[in-house]
Amino acid sequence: MTAIKHALQRDIFTPNDERLLSIVNVCKAGKKKRNCFLCATVTTERPVQVNVVKVKKSDKGDFYKRQTAWALRDLAVVDAKDAVKESPEFDLHFDKVYKWVASSTVEKNTFISCIWKLNQRYLRKKIDFTNVSSQLLEESVPSGENQSVAGGDEEAVDEYQELNAREEQDIEIMMEGCEYAISNAEAFAEKLSRELQVLDGANIQSIMASEKQVNILMKLLDEALKEVDQIELKLSSYEEMLQSVKEQMDQISESNHLIHLSNTNNVKLLSEIEFLVNHMDLAKGHIKALQEGDLTSSRGIEACTNAADALLQCMNVALRPGHDMLHAVKQQQQRFSDLREQFARRLASHLNSVFVQQGHDQSSTLAQHSVELTLPNHHPFHRDLLRYAKLMEWLKNTDYGKYEGLTKNYMDYLSRLYEREIKDFFEVAKIKMTGTTREGKKFATLPRKESAVKQETESLHGSSGKLTGSTSSLNKLSVQSSGNRRSQSSSLLDMGNMSASDLDVADRTKFDKIFEQVLSELEPLCLAEQDFISKFFKLQQHQSISGTTMNEAEEMDGGTLSRSYTSGVPQTVSSEKDMIRQMMTKIFRCIEPELNNLIALGDKIDSFNSLYMLVKMSHHVWTAQNVDPASFLSTTLGNVLVTVKRNFDKCISNQMKQMDEVKISKKSKVGILPFVAEFEEFAALAESIFKNAERRGDLDKAYIKLIRAVFVSVEKVANESQKTPRDVVMMENFHHIFATLSRLKISCLEAEKKEAKQKYTDHLQSYVIYSLGQPLEKLNHFFEGVEARVAQGIREEEVSYQLAFNKQELRKVIKEYPGKEVKKGLDNLYKKVDKHLCEEENLLQVVWHSMQDEFIRQYKHFEGLIARCYPGSGITMEFTIQDILDYCSSIAQSH
Repeated sequence: MTAIKHALQRDIFTPNDERLLSIVNVCKAGKKKRNCFLCATVTTERPVQVNVVKVKKSDKGDFYKRQTAWALRDLAVVDAKDAVKESPEFDLHFDKVYKWVASSTVEKNTFISCIWKLNQRYLRKKIDFTNVSSQLLEESVPSGENQSVAGGDEEAVDEYQELNAREEQDIEIMMEGCEYAISNAEAFAEKLSRELQVLDGANIQSIMASEKQVNILMKLLDEALKEVDQIELKLSSYEEMLQSVKEQMDQISESNHLIHLSNTNNVKLLSEIEFLVNHMDLAKGHIKALQEGDLTSSRGIEACTNAADALLQCMNVALRPGHDMLHAVKQQQQRFSDLREQFARRLASHLNSVFVQQGHDQSSTLAQHSVELTLPNHHPFHRDLLRYAKLMEWLKNTDYGKYEGLTKNYMDYLSRLYEREIKDFFEVAKIKMTGTTREGKKFATLPRKESAVKQETESLHGSSGKLTGSTSSLNKLSVQSSGNRRSQSSSLLDMGNMSASDLDVADRTKFDKIFEQVLSELEPLCLAEQDFISKFFKLQQHQSISGTTMNEAEEMDGGTLSRSYTSGVPQTVSSEKDMIRQMMTKIFRCIEPELNNLIALGDKIDSFNSLYMLVKMSHHVWTAQNVDPASFLSTTLGNVLVTVKRNFDKCISNQMKQMDEVKISKKSKVGILPFVAEFEEFAALAESIFKNAERRGDLDKAYIKLIRAVFVSVEKVANESQKTPRDVVMMENFHHIFATLSRLKISCLEAEKKEAKQKYTDHLQSYVIYSLGQPLEKLNHFFEGVEARVAQGIREEEVSYQLAFNKQELRKVIKEYPGKEVKKGLDNLYKKVDKHLCEEENLLQVVWHSMQDEFIRQYKHFEGLIARCYPGSGITMEFTIQDILDYCSSIAQSH
């Protein structure tokens, strides 16, 4: 192997300035054995490059050639396969895994050891050597470029070692002393050998001369050892003495530790005692305030509030572990519990008495409000109770059972108080609505007792009579069904022979003011009570204790706030907003039915009142929802608004029903139909009421329904009319509708306005053509024959040659219609039209002018036929267009 190594160095690596450090004869694993050599080399130039080179014997000769080279820095893993068992196989991981089988295990180990040393010296790179015996990998390798590679490669390294500066200088000096050193190396080497022998002899003599001194040195060493033995004996005695001292110091240290531990325990005990005394000691003044404090005066209430807060702090103090096992702590906690229970009972009893007393004082002021449409002011009552708000919060946090009991008692009592006040208030409102007639005279029922008034009102609500949708003075027209309804409404109102149609705008304005005043009085009352409840019962500070919501129906009907308790703490409590709404619903449970009764009364008095109520109620609901959409006031007014909207829809339905049931007299002319006039009144009234209203959309929908019903009913009546021609009924009523819509300018009815105008125009034209007919009947028949001949193909100028249509026949027909006869016929026509048309709509002149235009059109048509069929005959009518104009004008003026 050495000969191969020298041959490879000489032939392959020396020309490339490389030194071969290790070599291994290998073949690839698992393939046909074709031996090659793996060589570990370094370059002679700086910086040093370390490579692993694969050398293969050439197939053509006995020389070797360089096949593949890998840089050592690219080597990642060296796998020796087995660190214990000897195996010639090993893997090198470069860009891929190369599997090799060495010719012997020794060569493999030598090569791997060389790789490891080269890595440690030149690269210091993390190459992973796996399954490699630790004996092959030295623990440390001397650093420095002048250190040689150890192991099996020492021979190779010894062949060349770089000289340092000192060695180079010494060699130069020797070579200068021997001039022939370069030319005769053998002579120079012999000289050096001789000088080395001289130096060795001198060294031996020097060693032999120093033997005496060595003996002296040995004696001194023996003496030093004896001194050391003596010192060790002294040190042993000193150690025994120190051991006894150490035991004494340990005892002293242990005693000091016990003293320090005792002091620490005392300090901790004092801290615990101070904590309990500072946090669980209630001042005598607070105890006295809780037991005997005056709950009627402001100063006493403040003292009780401070004492209650102090007691709550003492009870809620966070005790440290073990405190609850102390007997004194248990006694103090029991004392606090007794004080809390005693004060809670005293506070609950006092507040209940305050509720009763304040309610009694409030009831004494009801008399002055009984004749006025105002509600009593509860502000003084709320102001006095709010002094106890902090105590109520304390009671809520410490004894929820008593807190809930107070809540129930407050709701029970206040609901009765408010019920009396609100019912009296609504009775006054009902009396004011029904107790004044148009002339300002009082009702006969006004002086009676309130119970009688209430009974009468209730009987009024229970009436089953039909409602009328109109209170217009136009109802005096002959409409049978509306007359029956008016008589019914009259009996309901108990106002003698006065009909509902006599309620004018002033009566409706009075109702509107009363209804607005009722809502304006109720709103601040509810808002003030809700604000007081939230402040007094502290229902704004916590969102919810539990997410479970109670059933409102059960809670209100049962009269209690049903909850489950464990040790006085509620397990399920609704949210604070739900609690407020439930309390308000219980306290003001009479508002909604009273409002509904008042609305029903207003609707029976005049169904048009539903328009006022819809606008007012919508505005108040909108205002309440802007403040709090989920509040009691918003919910209640919203429910009542639904009732008002139903009454409004019922009013519209009644109007439409009346239109459908209207009956027209067969003996008199129709004129403007009652429901057309009523629609005009309704629209004018609604426009004045709904100006800038929030519920304008409801009115627009009602308009569409009503106007369509009006159109259908007008056509229906026109078809059934016997006295008045159908075209007249349609023309007059649609003209009235068009005029109404044009005047009121209702944007949602623009299409209906155009339709009404078109119907009016069409039926005007139809009536004119039908009524005028053929005033010159024989002349019309004559010219119809002329037009028939022309249609058959006879030329117009040849018609005069026809025997029946010659000039003589034409002159005979024209002579039958002198101007006097024409004027007489027009006068009879004017009288006929005057009988058909009604005076209210004043369309006589419009119709007469249209008839005049139609007559003139026929006259011009006849003149044109004469000019075309009888040219040059000189035949003309016995009257002119100017005569027609004069006749029509004279007839119109005479009538």
